[in-house]
Amino acid sequence: MKQSGIQFFIHVFLVFAFLALPYIFAPTGFPGLAELERNSHERTNFVSYLLMLAFFYANYYYLIPRFYFNKKYISYATFILGSFLIILFFIYTLDKTPGAPRPFPHRPPHAMRFDKPPAGFDNSQTLFLFLVGLVVSFALRINDRLKRSEQEKLTTELSYLKAQINPHFLFNTLNSIYSLAIEKSDRTADAVVMLSSLMRYVIRDASESLVPLNKEIEYIKNYVSLQKFRLDDTVLIEFQVDGNYLNKQIAPLILISFIENAFKYGVNPEQKSLIKITITADRDELILHVCNNKVRINHSEESSGGIGINNTRTRLQLLYPAKHQLIIEDNAENFIIDLKLNLS
Repeated sequence: MKQSGIQFFIHVFLVFAFLALPYIFAPTGFPGLAELERNSHERTNFVSYLLMLAFFYANYYYLIPRFYFNKKYISYATFILGSFLIILFFIYTLDKTPGAPRPFPHRPPHAMRFDKPPAGFDNSQTLFLFLVGLVVSFALRINDRLKRSEQEKLTTELSYLKAQINPHFLFNTLNSIYSLAIEKSDRTADAVVMLSSLMRYVIRDASESLVPLNKEIEYIKNYVSLQKFRLDDTVLIEFQVDGNYLNKQIAPLILISFIENAFKYGVNPEQKSLIKITITADRDELILHVCNNKVRINHSEESSGGIGINNTRTRLQLLYPAKHQLIIEDNAENFIIDLKLNLS
């Protein structure tokens, strides 16, 4: 129901508001159904409001998209002017005496002076309501087009960013398996199976806008296990997942770049190091903590500004603009990433 339901209620409100607007400002208010049936003048006015309402939707759904958006401005202006003249002609044809008194039974004497509208009142009222319909329909359609344009731009940019992730991930993972193959490790076959599972997720599931959080965490677990296959005991890996991460969704591959970064810049075969990864799911909040020792040369110059982290920063700003907090701490010994993500 969400978006379509909201739009439906907005349109229902606009219809009632548009029909009620003339009577809100009318001196005598709404005349009542009996008076509409008896008084041709009031009936003509009410039908004219219905015609302007029809113009509102014709302008919104047909005239603006067909002519204005296609830069046929003269045709658009011609249709607008023609619509107004048709409504005006209909009013004067249906009611030959637009200024005639409007008889109301049992009217108090002080109200009788409002039975006949001032000269030009009907014309100015018709013009006012027509302009209201024109401006509101135009504003709503332009706003709708801007939103669609922003959404298309966002989708295109996210697709581009996601396309960058896949080869980046594949390059790093193949390097890991290559290292195992060079060492003729018995774990190479297991690593290949694990890689196929990872690639299946990247190709099949990561194409969605949102994925189950448990799948994303399972993907990260497999990635960390694959890294453990290739690393020796010079690297201590602490990996922990806490909390309830079922029945939650997250943008795919939004966390992996921070974890890849730790393995890329926190490993040095000639020096012991620690990589600590903690993922905590608490209600609608996901907390990621990644810490690695700075054991690689030029760690700080590359790690905080590489393709992966810059990519993820941009995706976070696009997908979770007011729902994330990213803190990166780069000190003399450690590189630390703390990410809080609101998944609601």
